[in-house]
Amino acid sequence: MNYTLAQLKVFVKVNELGSVTKAAEALFMTQPAVSIQLKNFQDQFEIPLFEVISRRIYITAFGKEVADSAKEILLQAEILKHKAKGVQGDLIGTLTIAVVSTGKYVMPFFLGEFLKQHPKVNLKMDVTNKAQVISNLEKNEVDFALVSILPSKMEVDCIPILKNNLFLVGRGEEDYGKMTNKKLSKLPLILRENGSGTRQTMEKFLKTADIVLERQMELTSNEAVKQAVKAGIGFSIMPLIGLKHELESNEIQVIPLKGLPISTEWQLIAPKGKRHGPVANAFKLFLEVEKENTIQQHFTWINKFSS
Repeated sequence: MNYTLAQLKVFVKVNELGSVTKAAEALFMTQPAVSIQLKNFQDQFEIPLFEVISRRIYITAFGKEVADSAKEILLQAEILKHKAKGVQGDLIGTLTIAVVSTGKYVMPFFLGEFLKQHPKVNLKMDVTNKAQVISNLEKNEVDFALVSILPSKMEVDCIPILKNNLFLVGRGEEDYGKMTNKKLSKLPLILRENGSGTRQTMEKFLKTADIVLERQMELTSNEAVKQAVKAGIGFSIMPLIGLKHELESNEIQVIPLKGLPISTEWQLIAPKGKRHGPVANAFKLFLEVEKENTIQQHFTWINKFSS
């Protein structure tokens, strides 16, 4: 076989979009050019990769297997390209990321090794509230944003990063007995500010469980909530991600409650179809290759509190 990377890119995109016309638009090619590349690629296989029925293209079962392999080949080719750039030290520029406040416990771990590999890359990371994060994204002021709940009025491309499980937590070294919804409704519960992803997730749980709070407080940062729980001011439903030290030292404890944990997911997002520069593209590739290693290295501690 003598296929080219260009042929692989065309076939992967046609498989992904199910249309030669759409693939041509996505690849900034003419439709005839895509058709020629597709034909040349097919000519190298005795088994059909696709069928054309009533002017529509359908990828065969074998074609889908080939597309999966082609995607992996393209990924490895990109890895080689960026490894070469890393050795040459010619990846230069700034990576800009907006991060919701709780995400400050997540994002640095996925950035550390990337910045080591590319010492000429600068980082600009804005840790702020969700509304400002989405505003930065809408104004195209950042390459990516890290959120746990996707924006409802904006189409985005997503890169899943890490599971985000929220538990009921209270002060350590206390025996709260068996927790029930009725008992929880009478406790002082600490909420994040309106618009916070954690707040939205918590309120959705309370509504589903038909829990009406008799006492509640509002604080504007995850750190403030953590300190209030440690001090015994109240309880909260929050991600474990920023509580490692407090959980291990028993300053804060997880309180089992039916219906918890609530599972969301940290996702790195960008406007749909955004064309990234070399630095942002290199970071996307880095995440594809290294994400699982980062999770294993830095976040498996959560499992012992989640069981």
